[in-house]
Amino acid sequence: MITPLSGLLPKSLRFSDPGRKIRKASIFLPASNIDMLYRGMVSHWEPADLLLTGLEPETLLSGKSLSLSGLGDIERMMALDAMTYLPGDILVKVDRAAMGVSLETRVPLLDHRLVEWAWRLPLALKIRDGQGKWLLRQVLYRHVPRELIERPKMGFGIPIDDWLRGPLREWAEGLLDERRIAGQGLFDPSRVRRAWQEHQERRGDWSYHLWDVLMFQAWWDEHRPFF
Repeated sequence: MITPLSGLLPKSLRFSDPGRKIRKASIFLPASNIDMLYRGMVSHWEPADLLLTGLEPETLLSGKSLSLSGLGDIERMMALDAMTYLPGDILVKVDRAAMGVSLETRVPLLDHRLVEWAWRLPLALKIRDGQGKWLLRQVLYRHVPRELIERPKMGFGIPIDDWLRGPLREWAEGLLDERRIAGQGLFDPSRVRRAWQEHQERRGDWSYHLWDVLMFQAWWDEHRPFF
């Protein structure tokens, strides 16, 4: 129902995947502070929903060891991105993809001098009138056609949801076997099984939640001889 209605909205308000946008928006509702909001945006499972103990080791995102009290909410999220999401996700993927074809890559925008200078800029030069990367956009406008800049984000997402119902289903079934999960004593086997069944029956998109568990299971099999 959402997708047809989105055609009635102005282009600036349309979503390429409205269902996913709404699911992301639901994260804002229970968040009581900016840290809870950020954790909700970058995490899939709540520990109590998946782990039998309901606990996890302290991290930059879950612990109190990191003090960013001198930063505003937006800059706090930028700092957390720089310390977690950037090195633990984006840069890792770039490096793996490049090294897979023996290609050296560099990220000029991460030159430490540029990063330090950017951090000293006032927030108004980074975000203005709801538009991010404001100052960078002004520079690009001088050299790049505007239509190449002002367009929807084009990510590199893969169809995990369809793969888990199709070509990867048998592989995933083996790794998510309820007896296997129960024998490990780490995850709630009934919770994992329920997510798997709902995904297969298209009663929910649990692809990323399931992928988290699947990657752990694959890692477990690879390193189990060393435990």
